[in-house]
Amino acid sequence: MPGKTLRIGAVSYLNSKPLVEGLGELLPDTRIQLDFPSRLADQLASGGMEVALIPSIEFFRGHDYEIISNACVAAHGPVLSVKLYTRVPWGEIRTLALDEGSRTSATLARILLAERHGVIPQLEPLPLNHRTEDTTADAILLIGDRAILPPPEPFLATWDLGEEWLEWTGLPFVFAMWVANDQAALGAEDLNQVELALCRSRDLGVARLTEIASREAPRLGLSYETTVGYLQKNLQFHLGNAEKCGLKQFYQLASGLGLAPKGVSLRFRNA
Repeated sequence: MPGKTLRIGAVSYLNSKPLVEGLGELLPDTRIQLDFPSRLADQLASGGMEVALIPSIEFFRGHDYEIISNACVAAHGPVLSVKLYTRVPWGEIRTLALDEGSRTSATLARILLAERHGVIPQLEPLPLNHRTEDTTADAILLIGDRAILPPPEPFLATWDLGEEWLEWTGLPFVFAMWVANDQAALGAEDLNQVELALCRSRDLGVARLTEIASREAPRLGLSYETTVGYLQKNLQFHLGNAEKCGLKQFYQLASGLGLAPKGVSLRFRNA
């Protein structure tokens, strides 16, 4: 893309490493920024980047957004890195601390509590540098790398939100996907190049899951076995028909509870 530097935002968590494997070489004129999902969503919305891997709920809250790749972060059951912990019975939750990096998972937790237990708790943030011990909330949502290992304190019960969603709906859940902001006015040729690169990067990452696990496990303080098992068994990286059905179900539930605007349709580039 001569004459311009495309700005792409990717999630900094382990679950997204397979989606950006070799991406810098595939798109050499691109600046790739790694950050937390919530921050990427804000930057895409403000025009701070042209393409980003954003929380799926943010697609439905955005304006003129388009899904530009079939690469995604999804789960067909337990996801391991999105957990809701409670200190009281589910139906007695009155306060919920939400991981500050979360948007989609926060919405999913609120949907499950409302639809399954009639609970609409008071919300409070759990800053990224805080632990579960730092809040007195009845329930706490943790996402990303810090959710893979259990917290040191005991809890009454735990939900793995990927597992709970599958058991409740029978559908996979899409946590994040590649989205472009139409207002960025990227040309069709540029978008074609980006779309191809994102798919190639995902395919390369999936082929290198064991290498990624070896590289990332020491950095995160995780065992190789936990890391490679997470990448190979807990995550899916392809946005297929079942995932699209899961996205639509998630949106219908979110919009029904006022957690997303009504009347938004999924828009896929080259669909």
